[in-house]
Amino acid sequence: MAERAGGGGRAPDPDREGILGRILPRTGTEPLTARSALKLRLILSLLFTPLFVAGAVIFWIWSGRAAPDDVPSADSLRTLAWISTGLAVFAVLDLAVVLWRISRARRAGDATVRQR
Repeated sequence: MAERAGGGGRAPDPDREGILGRILPRTGTEPLTARSALKLRLILSLLFTPLFVAGAVIFWIWSGRAAPDDVPSADSLRTLAWISTGLAVFAVLDLAVVLWRISRARRAGDATVRQR
C-alpha cells in the first residue's frame, strides 16, 4: 500500500501550514520543527527597509534632475531606482511576514500557557 509522501500517513498539522496551506508534500529530510531565524530577519528588515526606500527616493530624484550628457545617465539612474524600489518593496513585505509570524507564534504561546 502506498504511503502519503511527507506526512508518514498523518494529516498535516494546520498550525504548521502557511496562508495557502501546504501546497507540496514534504519530500526532503528537513526536520518537522524547522524554523527560520525570525529575529535575524526582523533586524535585517528593520535595517535595510529604510536604506532601500532612501536609495529609491534619491535615485528617482537624481534621475529626474539628470541632464542628457550627465554621467551616470538618467537611464542608468532610473535602472538603479527601479532596483532600489523593488528591494524596498521586498523588504517591506518580508518585514510584514516576519511581524505576522512573530505575532502568530506569540498567540500560539499564549494559548498553550492558558491551557496549563
